[in-house]
Amino acid sequence: MANGENEMAMRRVLDMTRLISVVLLLLHFYERCYGVFPHYPILDRLMVNVAHTGLFSNPYKCKLIALGFLAISVLGAQGRKDEKMNFKVPILYVLVGLLCCGTSYIFLWLNPPSAIGYMVVSAIGFLLFLSGGTWLSRIIKDRLSGDVFNSENETFPQEERLLENEFSVNLPTTYQLKAQQRKGWINIISPMRGTIVAGSPGAGKTWFVLRHIITQHISKGFAMLCYDFKFDDLSRIVYNTFLKYKHLYPKGTACFFIDFDRLLHRCNPLDPKTMLDITDAAESGRTILLGLNREWIRRSGDFFVESPINFLTAVIWYLRKLRDGEFCTLPHVIELMQAEYDQLFSVLRMEPEIEVLINPFITAYLNDAAEQLEGQIAAAKIAMARLSSPQLYYVLSGNDLTLDINNPDAPKLLCIGNNPQKTQTYGAVISLYVNRLIKQVNKKGKLKSSLIFDEFPTIYVNGMDNLIATARSNKVATTLGVQDFSQLRKDYGREQADVIMNIAGNVICGQASGDTAKQLSERFGKIMQDRESLSINRNDTSISRSKQLETAVPPSTISGLSSGEFVGMMSDTPDQPIDLKTFHCRIINDTAKLQAEEAAYVDIPDVRKVTPELIQRNYEQIKQDIQDLLQCEMQALVADPARMHLMINKTKR
Repeated sequence: MANGENEMAMRRVLDMTRLISVVLLLLHFYERCYGVFPHYPILDRLMVNVAHTGLFSNPYKCKLIALGFLAISVLGAQGRKDEKMNFKVPILYVLVGLLCCGTSYIFLWLNPPSAIGYMVVSAIGFLLFLSGGTWLSRIIKDRLSGDVFNSENETFPQEERLLENEFSVNLPTTYQLKAQQRKGWINIISPMRGTIVAGSPGAGKTWFVLRHIITQHISKGFAMLCYDFKFDDLSRIVYNTFLKYKHLYPKGTACFFIDFDRLLHRCNPLDPKTMLDITDAAESGRTILLGLNREWIRRSGDFFVESPINFLTAVIWYLRKLRDGEFCTLPHVIELMQAEYDQLFSVLRMEPEIEVLINPFITAYLNDAAEQLEGQIAAAKIAMARLSSPQLYYVLSGNDLTLDINNPDAPKLLCIGNNPQKTQTYGAVISLYVNRLIKQVNKKGKLKSSLIFDEFPTIYVNGMDNLIATARSNKVATTLGVQDFSQLRKDYGREQADVIMNIAGNVICGQASGDTAKQLSERFGKIMQDRESLSINRNDTSISRSKQLETAVPPSTISGLSSGEFVGMMSDTPDQPIDLKTFHCRIINDTAKLQAEEAAYVDIPDVRKVTPELIQRNYEQIKQDIQDLLQCEMQALVADPARMHLMINKTKR
């Protein structure tokens, strides 16, 4: 252990060594420049005795030994450390000093020799060597790592194997491990456990991830639903990839497109063949009203939220039961809701299965509780009236396809488009489509299917958490694209959003900040990292190194990801276990190849020629259907004495 006595002894040894070097240099000067010194007999006898040792047998020997002792004294010196000092100047001093000591012999070879010049130059070289060596002892030889942002220390091994199966999506990557750039793979080998693709606008969700999920799933024969927020960005990829791999699908497989601006295919989400009981009507009513009024999601269970839902449920189920669902479409539901209360309640009372649902409204109406009644019904009527559009009516009232996309007898690839400028209106209808489709897809004995949602928070899908939790055994792969988890909480409520985020087995995230970055950082866990600390005092420098568990991917790193860089965690299967599930990498895209593919894409063809007159005629026909229905049902009610008591005619009271 270091103590005061040891330090003092060491200092004395060094001083003695330096003194010996000086004495040897003086003896050398006296021997080589004997003529310029005064002569003393005792000194001459001493020099003779020293000469017998062979010290002066060579003109360079004594001087070199003196420099050796000086070097030993310098090596043991401990000067005050200086962080700003580098090796350049001290080494220059040492080299110049050695050069002076070596070239000083020139003065002895002159004619006549210059002993004074020789001694002066040698002394200057000696002093320069001493100064440079002393400065070297002040330099901090062990410096801390130059990795300012701790990037290399936060790297960790990642999966480099390509793991494939009949469901997998595989993305090639590059990642950094210490100072090396290595190649790896993101292996989504279990997409049925749910995949969340997060990242701010421009992070590369579509270009680097979603498009590859689409193309690889189609190449493996998946039935598909693609929610295309900005139609037809993803729909073009789906259509052209399907054309490329159409031979892999069963005969009769087709690609369908539902869009409310460009009218292509028509589909009735309330198809009576799929409305098996009143619970289907209840879920449909809840989905569309919560999609139109997102703030109701947080108030689920309130009287003035549940009442409009019950009213809409009653209307849907009434039309489903009437004439075996001849008028069971969303446009007919909207028009029937706008009817006068006398007629509406009279015909609704004719269906016994909805009596419990409509009884509170009829009671309020008969008791002149107008404020309560309007509070219960007007919210539904006003919200649904926003959907009263000829174009919406045209798409929603046709039957070009059914929503059982993974039906083994007739598989489908369905793209549903939205418009960012009309999200509030279109989003509710799309939510209804998705809700009804999920009910039919999540069944046993169906084909493998892939549900891909770009900008998922723009629609409301009731029970998405349940779909991810239960659809794995039914071979349903779900991919949700979100910009930020806070966006999902805003539109779905904190509880449901947290369940969706936590239940997904695969997470791929580009640049994100705030709570999203913090939550993902905690999910990725910690790795063992090196830690260094530097302590400088007058005589010594102390560097401490240790290992410590630290966050593998800090929130600040997630906030600073470049486009194409992603962090995340994959799930595995018992047959294909993955030890290295976490990744922080850049996904490799062959940009030139992808751009060439897109340049060769063909446009989505028109299904039929749709004129404004045809759309308007369909719109007016639906309105007329409801008028005829009410008139016919009222006449039937009047003609049947057994049901006369169901008629309400408040104007005559």
